[in-house]
Amino acid sequence: MLRNKSFVKRTRKGNIVRTVKEHYLRDDIICGCSECTHRVCKESTQPKPLSSAPRDSIKWSRHYVVPDTNALVNHIDIFERPIINNVIVLSTVLDELRGLSMPVYTRVRAILRDEERAWFVFSNEHHRETFIERNVDESPNDRNDRAIRTAVVWLTKHLAPLSITPVMVTNDEDNLRKASDVAACRMDELLSVYSEHPELPDMMGSVNITDRNADDVWSGYDEHLSPVQVQAGLKGGLLVQGTLQIAPYNYLEGSVYATLPDGTERRVLVVGRADMNRAVQGDKVAVQIWPKAQWRNAPSVALVDEDEDAVPSVAEEPKNQGSAKRVRRADGSAAKHKPDDKLDEPATLNDAKLGDGEPTGHVVGIIRRNWRSYCAFLDPNFAARGTRASNAPTTVSVLAMDRRIPKIKIRTRQADSLAGQRFVVALDSWPRESRYPHGHFVRALGSAGDKATETEVLLLEHDVPFQPFTQRVRDDLPVEGAGWTFDAERDQVASGKRRDLRALDVCSIDPPGCTDIDDALHALRLPNGNFQVGVHIADVTNFVKPQTAMDTEAAYRSTTVYLVDRRIDMLPELLGTNLCSLMSNVDRLAFSCMWELDADANIVSAQFHKSVIHSKASLTYDEAQSRIDDPKQQDTITTSIRDLNMLAKKLRARRMEAGALTLSSPEVRFRLENDSQDPVDVELKALKETNALVEEFMLLANISVARKIYEHFPDAAMLRRHPEPPAQSFDSLQQALKPLGIQLETGSSLSLAQSLDRAILPNDPYFNNLLRILTTRCMMQAQYFCSGTLTPEEFRHYGLATSIYTHFTSPIRRYADVMVHRLLHAATDRDAGYASELTNKVAMAEQSNVLNHRHRMAQQAGRASVELYTSLFFKGKTVDEEGYVTQVLQNGFSVLIPSYGVEGIVYTSKGDTPALEYDKAAHSLVSSDSSVSIGLFHRVRVVLQVDDSPVSANVGSMRRKLLLQLVEPRVPGLSLTETELSTIRVTKPAQRSDSQIVDLVTNHPDKVQSI
Repeated sequence: MLRNKSFVKRTRKGNIVRTVKEHYLRDDIICGCSECTHRVCKESTQPKPLSSAPRDSIKWSRHYVVPDTNALVNHIDIFERPIINNVIVLSTVLDELRGLSMPVYTRVRAILRDEERAWFVFSNEHHRETFIERNVDESPNDRNDRAIRTAVVWLTKHLAPLSITPVMVTNDEDNLRKASDVAACRMDELLSVYSEHPELPDMMGSVNITDRNADDVWSGYDEHLSPVQVQAGLKGGLLVQGTLQIAPYNYLEGSVYATLPDGTERRVLVVGRADMNRAVQGDKVAVQIWPKAQWRNAPSVALVDEDEDAVPSVAEEPKNQGSAKRVRRADGSAAKHKPDDKLDEPATLNDAKLGDGEPTGHVVGIIRRNWRSYCAFLDPNFAARGTRASNAPTTVSVLAMDRRIPKIKIRTRQADSLAGQRFVVALDSWPRESRYPHGHFVRALGSAGDKATETEVLLLEHDVPFQPFTQRVRDDLPVEGAGWTFDAERDQVASGKRRDLRALDVCSIDPPGCTDIDDALHALRLPNGNFQVGVHIADVTNFVKPQTAMDTEAAYRSTTVYLVDRRIDMLPELLGTNLCSLMSNVDRLAFSCMWELDADANIVSAQFHKSVIHSKASLTYDEAQSRIDDPKQQDTITTSIRDLNMLAKKLRARRMEAGALTLSSPEVRFRLENDSQDPVDVELKALKETNALVEEFMLLANISVARKIYEHFPDAAMLRRHPEPPAQSFDSLQQALKPLGIQLETGSSLSLAQSLDRAILPNDPYFNNLLRILTTRCMMQAQYFCSGTLTPEEFRHYGLATSIYTHFTSPIRRYADVMVHRLLHAATDRDAGYASELTNKVAMAEQSNVLNHRHRMAQQAGRASVELYTSLFFKGKTVDEEGYVTQVLQNGFSVLIPSYGVEGIVYTSKGDTPALEYDKAAHSLVSSDSSVSIGLFHRVRVVLQVDDSPVSANVGSMRRKLLLQLVEPRVPGLSLTETELSTIRVTKPAQRSDSQIVDLVTNHPDKVQSI
């Protein structure tokens, strides 16, 4: 049955066009029940996931659950629980979800793909008996509610012969009242059926939570401006917008990088809960900038106490860090913005100088929330007041593992059992009358301090997909499994589409223990004196086809994540560590980038083609270096590596001359005990010539491929850029270098590289490495992007000093490389078909955003894993070590300990009176008698240990905080005294052994991991 609907619309050019929309109605749509006896359902071959024996209850007997849109939006955490199965999702609901909440829609789609969950989409909008027209004067929402009720009526009649009742779940009282002719209930009524899961009611969300005492006269936060007012303020230049980023060392200090009316970008500080005005880390906010008199002229404050309630003066009305007080009304209250207030003119930033301080502002509206689920723990200070039943709902405070998230209020029946546990919570709302946001319990994770629990926490906190691959994904693997072998006919060598390079002396060079070998190399001396050099990359796209379940999963994961004790793969292990891995002595498919290079490493010609290789050796960096250094070894593989090394040095020298930067690349290695996987060794990774050898040719391949795909796909090439850092990001570093007579030239990457090379202190060989570490922190992040979304001038990679760049060399662990392989294949083989998304600029730009997010989260997860194992390693140890000051704060300073590659904060007071005061002119901390000054780059001695209190004793111990205490220089009231030192059992670094701290590598101090 065909229904037509016509309507007119205005195009962008102003033309009026008539559009006819066809809507097909069918009578062969099934209900989804596996044992349905109706003729249409019985004869259909479509999947029928719904069980014929669903959950039984006293009220509804055997029943299916049919949620409406709001039920899924508000309670998706509950519906994701495996216990909630045999669910019918109406197409009306699915369409509404897509428009209301894309994250919830995506989560529902993920459940529907899981065959074990028994969820089914009933296409009521295309069923002839359940489709309804919208009535005159009926709102779209009311029409959709009626469509849901109509579908449930039809399902009730259809399933009656099976004695199965479809139960509509809604919290909409009007919808519930109108559903008198079908089984319908609220969410809490549905959960009463699952009495064996008492935690489910806690997941419904917090309602009627009050967190104010009777004598609390606090008047609440400012009201947010309406979306219309926010847009008008942004358009008129009265407001700026950006993403709120909270400082990791001070959860009461945020900042927004905002584009000002003159087009420049500058950081605007938002200090204190009052000015944050209910915004949370990651929210996109509208900010009104305070007058210049209220800008900040001092550095940040590091909060010693992790319990926000312990710093009320900062939390409630932060003291201005500038020279003027906050604007106040006659009654002494802070000035507030009401929705109908006219916005004042903002401060003019165009002529702002460094002496004016940093701009500060106030959040006046939330443009887009970025709330997610948070791993948390019960506030150790919580104590139930009075007697109560063990299962009575109680309002408790929970603290997120992420220090940047405010305390969260939830109601739970599990307050006693949650003590000392890690669990997941979700935010529901933040009323202006409440000091803290309201949320609800989602699920328990395990005991705090347990290694497995803490690892799951860091994966969840960094949004790392780590669930096992589904059966649908595994079904896309080769049917031969591990028995797959190269076949000349099937793999197109016989037809000439793939080149046979198995006779070449190819080898791979990787870290020890590497099993996912992406790349291999070879060098061959040519009769004309030139060299044939090949970079051979695993041909992942031969196994991962577009628009398959495996491709969708790989695009979602985007990257392999490396933790200290494990690897979270982007692709199933069969591919990553076997069929795609370019291991030695087996035939493997590859995508080869081959050049002819002259003796000075200039490119004479370049070719790209699919190939099959047979690697002759899988070497570690140490093994390859030994071959280079041993004159007795003259075999073809060793000769090839020596030639590659010679050419790599020339390539590197040319890159350095062009302005490529040599900055820090932090990595710390732990040696783990075989059985328990506990860390027994920690060392900084050392670099060898062979590391640089591999790096140079991977860079050359990436640049060559970038040029090739951009030539053929100028609007849809997947590229990677590194923006030039703004000059002001170096301001504090330049100020600290002035007393040393050093200045960084930041006009270009070449001038910066040259000035870094000159920045040497003869009496401190570590200084230059430390300076490079701090320079790295001034850099912008590199990003993936679609070439059609930026101008060619914006393609530049600042750090590598190249005009164009991409990622081609690691398709086993990066989805960006998979996309680039497909583009390169299409560019080099006219007969190669490719999916439409390769030329879809919008789709590629969206995938670029996913890639950037996943890449950033993977890096942070890796660092968090190092932090976790550092905490485990130092448990029970106290180490006395030398370090360097890397950041000066108002009430403390960061110290980097090169020998362990860790960093922490030393606070400047043990009590109410600080032992050191901040000196603005010198940007340093000075003792009261001016005898001691501590500034950037200064050398100090500290004692390092982990808070070893019982795990639930306090907030610091729940977060396993690393503690640093000053020993030298001697500062009265701050440094540890000789008596205090004598009571501390200090563990000195021992010589290398299997069970104690190794003799740490100190020749590569740029390898630093921040805690």
